Amino acid sequence: MTLESLRLSWSEGCNIVIGQSHFIKTVEDLGEIMASSVPGAAWGLAFNEASGPCLVRSAGSDEKLVAEAIHCARTIGAGHSFYLILGQGCFPINVLDRIKSCPEVCSIFCATANPLEVIVARTEQGAGILGVIDGFSPKGVEGPADKAERSALLRRFGYKFA
Repeated sequence: MTLESLRLSWSEGCNIVIGQSHFIKTVEDLGEIMASSVPGAAWGLAFNEASGPCLVRSAGSDEKLVAEAIHCARTIGAGHSFYLILGQGCFPINVLDRIKSCPEVCSIFCATANPLEVIVARTEQGAGILGVIDGFSPKGVEGPADKAERSALLRRFGYKFA
């Protein structure tokens, strides 16, 4: 077995959700979740099929984001993993509960806009995701000014009132 740390990239200002699912129907179901949760949102999805022809399956509303999702899927190469890139203005908080409740979804590894490394194990059979390194390590503890900025940021995004 070999272990790798693979860095993924996608368009600036976008987020990625990486997860594991168990069935080819994932592509259609996650597509329906995106279309009904955030109508008009730009998104791209790729899913690594783990049996039969073992193809990278894809869907999306934006060709560039679909291509980026396919690139992520091919870079990692782990069976039954999916890569959903959310366009600008669409955030994981808008869709994550619905994605987690999708019957095919087994787990979510991350939902982030941060720099991302995926830890992958490879064997003779194939590859699997062990985990992710999402962003950077803490540099300190927030103080009063940091707390005030966090609250202001949430209000600017429209998540908190008052």
